[in-house]
Amino acid sequence: MSLFQLILFIVAIVIFYIFFKKLFAGDYPKRGVDFEATLPDEQIGGVTSPDKIFSKPKPNMSRLDELLEIADESVSKGDFLEAKKALQSAAIVDSKNIGVLQRLGYLSLQDNDLDGAKKYYEDILTIDKDSDSAYSALANIYHKQDENDLAIEYHEKAISLDAGYAPNYFNYANTLYDLGRNDEALANYKKALELDNSLDNAKTMIDKLSSKES
Repeated sequence: MSLFQLILFIVAIVIFYIFFKKLFAGDYPKRGVDFEATLPDEQIGGVTSPDKIFSKPKPNMSRLDELLEIADESVSKGDFLEAKKALQSAAIVDSKNIGVLQRLGYLSLQDNDLDGAKKYYEDILTIDKDSDSAYSALANIYHKQDENDLAIEYHEKAISLDAGYAPNYFNYANTLYDLGRNDEALANYKKALELDNSLDNAKTMIDKLSSKES
């Protein structure tokens, strides 16, 4: 054996010795010891983003849903202008969406734009002819415009479509009261309160009308 071969042999022995020493000592990198996710939808943020560590992903929302959420949040803050902008954008996305039309009708009423509100609620009825809320809203608008025959007709239509919804009776009672039809108004206030005992305004009107009878 030459000197060079002897040196290679010694080097090989040293390398094998070091390798097996580390192997049996367990001194080598191990995967999976730093973090084990407990839920499949957990996310791990980077070391420079500790606020994002273990956060759950927000469900994906459609553009329409995002705009409706913006509108609802704006209304809750009293920012009707911002809500209107969001809803006008939503109407571009889907002009026949009942949720969009209902909200636009509500905002028009807040602006006292009765004709504008009427148009939105009428549009709802072209999409859903059985929308009791649209009939009830239109009845209130017709009453404000002194078209009381139509107001009565639409109130009764709303009740026929959903006889278990207290606000339909309450709105009808308000119109009847304004028209001086107190006995009918009282009956409808009582029905509204029977269906929803949290309607304090209905109870107030019942007490007021009952005292007139006595």
